[in-house]
Amino acid sequence: MQVRGKTVAVTGGGNGIGRELVLLLLDRGARVAALDISEPGLAETMRLAGDRADRVSTHVVDITDRDAVGALPEAVIAAHGQVDGLINCAGIIQPFVRFNELDYSAIDRIININLYGTIHTCKAFLPHLLKRPEAHLLNVSSMGGFVPVPGQTMYGVTKAGVMLLTEALHSELAATNVAVTVVFPGAVATHISENSGVTTAAEAKAQAANSTIKMTAPTDAARMMLDGMERDAYRVMVGPDAKFMDRLSRLSPLRAATIIYKQMKELLP
Repeated sequence: MQVRGKTVAVTGGGNGIGRELVLLLLDRGARVAALDISEPGLAETMRLAGDRADRVSTHVVDITDRDAVGALPEAVIAAHGQVDGLINCAGIIQPFVRFNELDYSAIDRIININLYGTIHTCKAFLPHLLKRPEAHLLNVSSMGGFVPVPGQTMYGVTKAGVMLLTEALHSELAATNVAVTVVFPGAVATHISENSGVTTAAEAKAQAANSTIKMTAPTDAARMMLDGMERDAYRVMVGPDAKFMDRLSRLSPLRAATIIYKQMKELLP
């Protein structure tokens, strides 16, 4: 689906890749409903939109709240007259601890945001997307959804769930007007650890400075995602690490898991 002239709702639009998606959608001539739990984050996205802000609406919402999410499509349609696309970009990581040390409050939080949040928005928006001449649903999974990352077990579980949910929706909607894409980012230079409450800003900055992992810029990640959306791609790998691990995990799952373990083991307590 070409996004020019379309209205696209973006979760996580107040920071990181989500914010870059909002701005790039505007660059490409779309109208955008930016959804996020952070009102200050959405205000900054609106500021960055500049003279294009007349094509943006902002909606403060907790995607774990099913009733609040259920009211979103009508709010978006009231602001823009239509809704043609949904990009589920909102998500968090878990504290870098082994599963055995992860408490249930953290488990519940990550499942509710990453998996149920995506389910809620898909359920809310899909009936409206099906009414459009053409529409698109894009869900962001993760490289951690197809290779295990030590210390991010439940994150991987939720992102694997998003992967299969999206691929199943692709099959269910194959004969409809709704195209479906699943995205697998590798390491992207965002503030996800801070926004997830896993690290402080100072800790995150120190980790980034000491990291040997090459990260994809959020602007590049957003471009790859929208390029995939506009060509109705089935899958999009974001970053050289995601592309490499996708190939390797198919050829040798154990070798892929071992490589990730060696890279990430220092983060485990």
